Amino acid sequence: MAIKISEIADLINGKIVGNSEISIEKLSNIQDAQNGDLTFLYMASYNEHLKNTKASVVLIPPTFEKSNENVTYIEVEKPNLAFQKIINNYFKPSFSLTGIHNSANIAESAELGENVALGFNVVVEENSIIGSDTKIYHNSVIMGNCKIGSNVLIFPNVTIRENTVIGNNVIIHSGTVIGSDGFGYSPDQNGVYHKIPQIGNVIIEDDVELGSNVSIDRAAVGSTIIHKGVKLDNLVQIAHNVKVGENTVMSAQTGISGSAKIGKNCIFAGQVGSVGHIEIADNVIVGAQSGISKGIKKSGTYFGSPAKEIQTTLKLEAHIRTLPKYAEKIKELERKIAELEKLYKSEN
Repeated sequence: MAIKISEIADLINGKIVGNSEISIEKLSNIQDAQNGDLTFLYMASYNEHLKNTKASVVLIPPTFEKSNENVTYIEVEKPNLAFQKIINNYFKPSFSLTGIHNSANIAESAELGENVALGFNVVVEENSIIGSDTKIYHNSVIMGNCKIGSNVLIFPNVTIRENTVIGNNVIIHSGTVIGSDGFGYSPDQNGVYHKIPQIGNVIIEDDVELGSNVSIDRAAVGSTIIHKGVKLDNLVQIAHNVKVGENTVMSAQTGISGSAKIGKNCIFAGQVGSVGHIEIADNVIVGAQSGISKGIKKSGTYFGSPAKEIQTTLKLEAHIRTLPKYAEKIKELERKIAELEKLYKSEN
């Protein structure tokens, strides 16, 4: 479809610099864009790509140099957010699953709201409740006594264990398991581990998105809670009785051990690991591959293993890199001290 850029500029409250009569047909990144494409530039490090892009239109901050004369620009303060708005308005994917496939297995005691759609081989067990406009794709299993809200999108091969509660406007990607048993065992006097029954549940609040192959364990007792607005990337592990605060985001391969409490508006980069039974303050950023070995009481940026305030970690890393020089200096000082001691003894 062709969209006039004057319409786009009005949508994002942008200023056109160039030909305001042209239209675009699709979106692209700045390196791969072709004629008829719209792209965006918001990081100075990508300026070099602007000179060579074949895009017809580029969203750009007003302060950036417009180094390509063949491009029409739309000036906007935050091009990345404007680009997102354009996607949502014109290019947002739609999911066409409708109705209930005849292979779906729905318990008689289950309750389905209006416009619920179930793909083939979906299982909905006894006493589960599913809200209106929810779509559950192929081969997913909703076990007994679950409550799923409205406008929920569940992609293929998701398992939601018994007694799970899921809010509204939630997206769950393929392969995710919610409510698996927590990792709870107790050794006896012979060192043999015995399973501790995990009798709690999982609560997923509104506006949460879970990536593919996420595992969220049920609580031993009580609830594991993913609060409103949380976004979890692929392969994230949330252990039993963890609480993740509102609007916190976690990148791939992050793992949170049992009974940890994560604050609001936190950002965990990839492969962050946390010990259990600790509390993380609100507005904490943790760098990639960091290991959180104790609680974090104030907001800020942390990095390293064990994780420390980032300025402390950077100083330590700088010293570590110069250890060979320090070693040589120490050897030289030891040599000079030995010479001075020898001289002192000879004079006395």
